[in-house]
Amino acid sequence: MLITGTLKGFNAGTYKAIVKLSGSNVIFMHDVSVARNIAAIEMVTDRECCVYFPHGLSNPGNAVVIAVWT
Repeated sequence: MLITGTLKGFNAGTYKAIVKLSGSNVIFMHDVSVARNIAAIEMVTDRECCVYFPHGLSNPGNAVVIAVWT
């Protein structure tokens, strides 16, 4: 399952992000893994992103940011 969102934070040391999912003002996901092929310099707050949930929303711990864009 793919869901778009907005980056709200990024930790370059752990390569994890905080993401606000699209369509919600209250759902923030913390410690979302970021694909290592995305350069840290691209992880700018308020950029749009795509989050992949390999096992659907039932297991959000496996989510990963796979793309960012302006």
